[in-house]
Amino acid sequence: MTPPTAPQLRSLYRRLLRELPSRPSSTTSGSARTRHQTSLILSTPTPLQQRIRHTFSTPRTNTKAQLEQAEEFVKYVQAQRMYATLIERYNPGMGMTEEERVRLTARRVGMDMPEEWYGPK
Repeated sequence: MTPPTAPQLRSLYRRLLRELPSRPSSTTSGSARTRHQTSLILSTPTPLQQRIRHTFSTPRTNTKAQLEQAEEFVKYVQAQRMYATLIERYNPGMGMTEEERVRLTARRVGMDMPEEWYGPK
């Protein structure tokens, strides 16, 4: 049994980091993130990122079984992310209040809610 090579470990490490939720940036969206902002996020890792980095940097812990377990974890997290995306896409009213859901249902059939329904202003 040959130990995993450095490129395999690096690839797995990057895939793990890609699947972890990113910290929200208060000024920009994720797609508009600059290289500088990305480097700041990577230079101040979360405790989970620190743990993963430590595990991958310690040579004695890089066994074949742990590599396979990490591969399975990446697949699991990818599946969970896809599941959450599909739930949001096909259940758009999930995050709405009852009031908003009733208003949108009325709009769907071509009606507006009466003014007194909204309550006093």
